[in-house]
Amino acid sequence: MHTCHVMAVRFDHSDTDVETRAEFDARFAEGTLAGLTVQGLDFRTDPPDFAAVDVADAMFIGCRFTGADVAAGLVARRAHVIPTFGETPYPTQPGHLYTPRELSAGFAEHGFAGMYDTLVYNHYVERGAAMPETREALAQRLHDSGIDNALLDLMKGWAHLGGGPVIGIMGGHAELRGTSEYRKVARLGRKLARSGALVVTGGGPGAMEAANLGAFAADADEADLARAIDILAKHPDFGDHDPFTAAALDVRRDLGETAADTVNGRDWARQGGLSVPTWLYGHEPANLFAAQIAKYFSNAIREDTILRLARGGIVFAPGKAGTVQEVFQAATKIFYNSDGPTGPMVFLGTRYWRELPAPELLRTVLAGSREGDLSHLVHVTDDTDEAVTVLAGFADE
Repeated sequence: MHTCHVMAVRFDHSDTDVETRAEFDARFAEGTLAGLTVQGLDFRTDPPDFAAVDVADAMFIGCRFTGADVAAGLVARRAHVIPTFGETPYPTQPGHLYTPRELSAGFAEHGFAGMYDTLVYNHYVERGAAMPETREALAQRLHDSGIDNALLDLMKGWAHLGGGPVIGIMGGHAELRGTSEYRKVARLGRKLARSGALVVTGGGPGAMEAANLGAFAADADEADLARAIDILAKHPDFGDHDPFTAAALDVRRDLGETAADTVNGRDWARQGGLSVPTWLYGHEPANLFAAQIAKYFSNAIREDTILRLARGGIVFAPGKAGTVQEVFQAATKIFYNSDGPTGPMVFLGTRYWRELPAPELLRTVLAGSREGDLSHLVHVTDDTDEAVTVLAGFADE
């Protein structure tokens, strides 16, 4: 059974996309579904009379019908039906991104082992993890396609409403809550969100959690953020799954999480921003501070997506292999200008990045880019205010 219903966030999506029952009913009332793409809807409750409308070239992806005869009838009338591939704990074609509430659904009753995010991860592992059999692979690809589409809707809406720069914050997943580095990244996330930027992370614990936490606390006092980190620091290690997750949910309530399941306008950027995690690393507790969560099965798509979004610049907090990999993935995009102009690459922590000299190597690589010498995009600092100034300077150009 599906245990999660993704969040209803409406932005400008394709005129042919139908992602909610309300949208479907409005189109149905017009007498035609021809050419529309209907995604992930359950028609087993209050089933419509499809015979009453034109369905030529309509596409139904991951929808559920009252019986196989309904789907067969649609196909016979020149519609396309892509099935759900059996029962999965995740929606085959999600129409919207996830929320912290949805990923943590079931935690209050069953703990970390029984919440939605963990159930999907366990299913993923049982079905072969990164190498699933064909049926499961198709279901996962459809799910990730739905996330792609929902993320596109979200970012179109952000641009349409005049949203600020999109800034990625990368860093180690093993950074313990309460450390000086964790606090520094959280302050940076808060400052960026308050400046109007959209904070994007990889959705994991450590520095990624700190960044989304800071954005979640954008409208709180800095002292409130410090107290929140003190509460989290009582359970610093994500290996202690249940208390680690419970502390995050407590802090969300203490800082005043939004009670609504619909986030409109640009407010969501000041309620945690965006995260892009993956079930490949599902053994790590979910980062529950991002307002919008584009969770993928494919880690390769997820990594490319984060870097493609973060055109306003990227901050690299201290991190090990994964963070260093992201440094040079970003450098490749900049070197070949594959996604258009990009912002600064700010390395937070002078001592750390002196000992692990990625910035110097990066300057050497970017000096010979296709767009000329771009080594000036690399900055190293310990000061979060300086980091914000560097990033804001690019946005103002």
